[in-house]
Amino acid sequence: MWEKMPSLVFRVTGCLLGFIVFTVFMSTFVAAGGLIDMGYGSRGESMLGGGKVSRSKEPIQPIPISFDYDSAKVELGKKLFFEPRLSKSGWITCNSCHNLSTGGTDNLPSSIGHKWFIGPINSPTVLNSRFNLAQFWDGRTKDLKEQAGGPIANPIEMGSNHELAVSVLQSIPKYVQWFSEVYGADIMYEEVKITIEQVTDAIAAFEETLTTPNSKFDYWLKGYNDFISTTEMEGYALFKDKGCIACHNGVGVGGNSYKKLGTAKPYDKDTHTLGRYNVTNKEDDKFVFKVPLLRNIELTAPYFHDASTWDLNKAVKIMAEYQLGLTLTENDTFKIVAFLRTLTGEQPSITFPTLPPSSATTHKPDRN
Repeated sequence: MWEKMPSLVFRVTGCLLGFIVFTVFMSTFVAAGGLIDMGYGSRGESMLGGGKVSRSKEPIQPIPISFDYDSAKVELGKKLFFEPRLSKSGWITCNSCHNLSTGGTDNLPSSIGHKWFIGPINSPTVLNSRFNLAQFWDGRTKDLKEQAGGPIANPIEMGSNHELAVSVLQSIPKYVQWFSEVYGADIMYEEVKITIEQVTDAIAAFEETLTTPNSKFDYWLKGYNDFISTTEMEGYALFKDKGCIACHNGVGVGGNSYKKLGTAKPYDKDTHTLGRYNVTNKEDDKFVFKVPLLRNIELTAPYFHDASTWDLNKAVKIMAEYQLGLTLTENDTFKIVAFLRTLTGEQPSITFPTLPPSSATTHKPDRN
């Protein structure tokens, strides 16, 4: 027995040394951000890049990584977002105009709706739309829930009406079950009655998840210097120095204010779309629009409410000319656009839902 003691002591000592080394490593690891910063956290935030510094006072802030969601409601909302039977023709979905494969928009000057009607204005992206102070270019709805009901009943968009859309869902047993699970019945054992308020609430819950965190610029804002090139940083400096930041700031890099299009010079490319005036009837609100989000801007051409250009370089020059009274050099424009491209974040990873079959009583598609 005694001859085995040195071996035993050696093993115990080795274990103690290993524990000490592991403890020191874990302390350093946690201080550096642990699993979250190594890419195992929410939406894959990683520990790449240089030393971290605080940039909490920058006028642009990073998109938060996680939010509190009702997963069952979000899943129901996703099905409704891709549900063509909410349209009169049984063909158009929310995704038709806000395509999640192409930056949350349809990349058309204006969207194609029921009976091939062409919409009057460029469709804004649904991505990061939760950061808008209101919805639509003229801000006529206060939130995503209120906005979601508009296209369903618009004769040149989905061409249906709220009563018909709800009756379609009510006729499909699976939807009745899902709405019951998410919203329940007012009285136990009462027959579940789907409402348009529940429909729009569920769609809005899904749309609120459509954020695009972890852009190159977000990583820089969090202190990781190596994600941004010298040219891109010079572009951000110009973006601030020239005055773009006055309107395009916050988490969405816009979307949080209304501004007149044509502040420094009357906007002559579209003199018919009146913007906020249609909501407020105030003379001062003519040609006033919600400032668009610049997140993922490289994915969402054509630009402006009137889709007047497909070229991001030209869009930047137009803004400088009409809003700031400036003529940008080609070099300055190049640098600002380089910065704008750093705002493209992680696109939502969406698994297309399998929708339930219609029943014998489900309203049939009507193309007229």
